[in-house]
Amino acid sequence: MKPDWDKLMSAFSGSATQLVADVDCTAAGKPLCESNGVKGYPTIKWGDPSDLQDYQGGRDYESLKTFAEENLKPVCSPANIELCDEDKKKEIETFLAMADADLDAKIASEEKKISDAESLFESELQKLQSAYQKLMEDKDKTIADVKAAGLGLMKSCKAAKAKGSKDEL
Repeated sequence: MKPDWDKLMSAFSGSATQLVADVDCTAAGKPLCESNGVKGYPTIKWGDPSDLQDYQGGRDYESLKTFAEENLKPVCSPANIELCDEDKKKEIETFLAMADADLDAKIASEEKKISDAESLFESELQKLQSAYQKLMEDKDKTIADVKAAGLGLMKSCKAAKAKGSKDEL
């Protein structure tokens, strides 16, 4: 992916409105990566710099280039309010009018919903993994018990009987 990403950075290097860059999350860029929820590498983020989203598309040059051309452009935001429809303008104005403490509380509340959803997912996933492990152990034990009870010998006897009946012909 790195050669395609480097090619994409080069293709968009002169753009005044589209930034394609990379960050070394193991060195000087670590705080930036942590503040944007980067947990694995490579991770591609896009969108409003204060609200970056995870990129879920293809990792080849053509997929990345098509996505960048279609999506990396100024979008509705407090910095580009003229690009917003009336409903979004009102929503932005409401948030901008809020006291910082109130806006911080609202952000924290919404982030807690995400955190709770992730915690629930992890908890339920652990239960599924435990159930899967138990089912695998039970299946393996049943197979071993059936084989130990003589399944192989039964199959050998059946084959011997079939061969015996052919010999009689």
